[in-house]
Amino acid sequence: MFASIILLWICVIFIILQLKSRRPKNFPPGPPILPILGNILQISLENPLKDFERLRKTYGNVYSLYLGPKPAVFINGMEAMRAAMVTKANDFAGRPQDLLVNDTTNRKGVILADYGPSWKEHRRFALMTLRNFGMGKNSMEDRIHGELQYIMKTLEESAGNKFSPQLMFHNAASNIICQVLFGTRYDYDDEFIKVIVSCFTENAKIANGPWAMLYDSFPMIRTLPLPFRKAFKNVETCQKHARRLLAEHKKTRVPGDPRDFVDCYLDELDKRSEDRSSFSEEQLRMYALDLHFAGTDTTSNTLLTGFLYLSTYPHIQERCQQEIDSVLEGKDRVSFDDRHSMPFMQAVVHEVQRVANTVPLSVFHCTTKDTELLGYSLPKGTLIIPNLGSVLNEEGQWKYPHDFNPENFLNDKGEFVKPEAFMPFSAGPRMCLGESLARMELFLIMVTLLRKFKFSWPEDAGEPDYTPVYGVTLTPHPYSMKVQLRAAQ
Repeated sequence: MFASIILLWICVIFIILQLKSRRPKNFPPGPPILPILGNILQISLENPLKDFERLRKTYGNVYSLYLGPKPAVFINGMEAMRAAMVTKANDFAGRPQDLLVNDTTNRKGVILADYGPSWKEHRRFALMTLRNFGMGKNSMEDRIHGELQYIMKTLEESAGNKFSPQLMFHNAASNIICQVLFGTRYDYDDEFIKVIVSCFTENAKIANGPWAMLYDSFPMIRTLPLPFRKAFKNVETCQKHARRLLAEHKKTRVPGDPRDFVDCYLDELDKRSEDRSSFSEEQLRMYALDLHFAGTDTTSNTLLTGFLYLSTYPHIQERCQQEIDSVLEGKDRVSFDDRHSMPFMQAVVHEVQRVANTVPLSVFHCTTKDTELLGYSLPKGTLIIPNLGSVLNEEGQWKYPHDFNPENFLNDKGEFVKPEAFMPFSAGPRMCLGESLARMELFLIMVTLLRKFKFSWPEDAGEPDYTPVYGVTLTPHPYSMKVQLRAAQ
């Protein structure tokens, strides 16, 4: 009798799990769902990008996977991406609030904040402040050129030898955003910069790795001492440094005369009553770390991708240098406005961003209300994963979707054109805050270095590996290149 009851309960539980594992009516299609596990066994936890592309070919540009018991809708291709991120932008502008990245940051900051009044206030403040730093005598352009002096000194010391650029580009990108945020830069061997860059790099790998996916899919394991706990320790390490920097700022600032982003935020805090405002010192600490991470990892990995391709495509590098020499003849340094006279260089910078696909799955979104996408019904709170790589490599959108070729951004007259499918910064209200800074950094750094140096692939290095290492951001495998001063220099 007892055995029969137990067996009956097992059957009931199995039926309930089977029913819970079914897709809702008119939900995007996808592979069969296992109870509890969902589709977790059908994708590689180490690097699922190829699996996502395989599933797209089977189920179409809008399909669903269950990550454990939680459904996620994947958006692929230009038509679906535009329909969601542009046409119905507000419906898809939410952020899921129960993932590892949210828990590590206590849902503070601006990148991962939920779509609402606090996020809107902080985004508006950031855009206005970053725009103001783009002007004046200590402009964004001046800051980038200031850091370029250290990059060039590092490369000059390596002239004639093999050089591994990973640390240099990470530190340089970190210093540029550090100057905007904190008004200071750090030597490349400074302990602070080493710790911060190390924490950022490690958390980027954890956040899109297998342990994060298990954390997000199965809440019951979150208290266990598993490798994802390291992400919490890294954030606390960064928070400790942010608290110290904030304390130093409060001692030395002159209210109303801001030196940097932190001073601007503290001025704004002075104007607001804390009990009625979303602005706070805790929010500022996470906000600054948010912007620091976003401004470091994406730009440095794009530069690493760029010089990997430039050193292995010498004919493209030479054509860049011919254009640079012609346009900058007699000028001490390049300005961002010079891009309008350099169509080929502009095309190369954009093509580097396209093939780098630095943030392949964007930052996850969720629906802010019940909505529809290309005929499918999506309930409020549905996890949305935009596959930006599917647009940046989409056949029919590009002349050469699977090759590194600047002709993707040039018309028949050799003029620079930017196809609609170019969206490495995503699209809609959640579009990357630092797009203007990133575009300026990439152009000024690449032009300045190509003007002075020749980069080549070492003869003894074997075949270059263009396959990126998977994480929140894609990064090239570590490599070395040969650096030489150009003859004209």
